[in-house]
Amino acid sequence: MTLAHEILSSRVGVAHSEDPDRPETVQAMQLALHVPKADPPRRTDLLEAAARAVVEVCFDERVATDPAWRKALENWYDHLIRKVARRARNKQWTDVQEVPGVTVAVNGAEARAFLPSAVSEVPAPVRKLQIQGTELPQDEPGEIDADLPTILIDGGLRMTTGKAAAQVGHASMLLAAHKDLEWVRAWAAMDFALNVREVAPDTFARYADNPLAVTVHDAGFTEVAPDSLTVFAIPGRLLAH
Repeated sequence: MTLAHEILSSRVGVAHSEDPDRPETVQAMQLALHVPKADPPRRTDLLEAAARAVVEVCFDERVATDPAWRKALENWYDHLIRKVARRARNKQWTDVQEVPGVTVAVNGAEARAFLPSAVSEVPAPVRKLQIQGTELPQDEPGEIDADLPTILIDGGLRMTTGKAAAQVGHASMLLAAHKDLEWVRAWAAMDFALNVREVAPDTFARYADNPLAVTVHDAGFTEVAPDSLTVFAIPGRLLAH
């Protein structure tokens, strides 16, 4: 975990770019959201699973033991941090479990974050997944667990489930990047458990002023205007420092 944290914290947040004339510089982490047609998951549970899957890829033990895993993350961190969420169901969901990544389940909702790659080199089973069709209705998840980190989403932006999944994934990894190794170890011991909540714009704005908040400003490639503040993460009571 020491190496994973060192790589993440030293690279994320530093200004990076990409060159459309050099496809290898356009890097992205693909996310598969398991959305069965007959029994779809709750939106909030799926977003929490996605946020946890992203940070788990960043801190997977293979960062230290597998040079290819480490290099894939370094390549991604050194360019624009893109994420692409896709829908998976039936055999497609089974097939993508063989692609390097981490699957997380929350109350039956499942998301898998894959090892990042150049967008021109996305593995075939993942490339087959639709980017459209991830949409799920809003739900009422209830009170948050204040002991855990919380990611708040600006509900006024009306982001699709896929877009929101990418944003909360960015928030979870940024939160880990901004905290020290001891803090991240404690969070990892909790399996990176967290809360995700979509809130009204006035509530979002009020809590965004928290000095511990780690904010995400979107590049504006899809759905929202460039530099929109989409989500932010704050540590929970058990981890706050």
